[in-house]
Amino acid sequence: MIGAVTGGAIAAVLLVGVAVLVRRPPDGRRVARWSALAITVLVAAALTPYTVDDSGAAAAYLLGVPVVAALLPVLAQWAGRLTGVADVVAALGITGWGLLLGLGIGVAFLPAVVLLIASAVGVGAPRPSAAT
Repeated sequence: MIGAVTGGAIAAVLLVGVAVLVRRPPDGRRVARWSALAITVLVAAALTPYTVDDSGAAAAYLLGVPVVAALLPVLAQWAGRLTGVADVVAALGITGWGLLLGLGIGVAFLPAVVLLIASAVGVGAPRPSAAT
């Protein structure tokens, strides 16, 4: 179950990455942040039955922490402040949570970290001109 969800998350991240590279949206960072949130929410939804069976009521925070972390950059973008910092904090939070969970269900959340890091370093940032 966890492997299939992780594979789906990796495929979704690759799809978003290719779409951003090919389409070159005006705000690739926004696309990366929203995609990371969507992938994290879908992973949490897919893992909910498994986690509830295994951990009971603790599933709320086991799955909720990565979702809240992925929500931070979107809220920072909406507020227009410290988006790069929010991207890094969310990426570190999700990675730390994945490691804390012993890479059990936490490994399924790690692909979204790639999008948050890409957003932090500037997806779609203008490239220097080769003709100078």
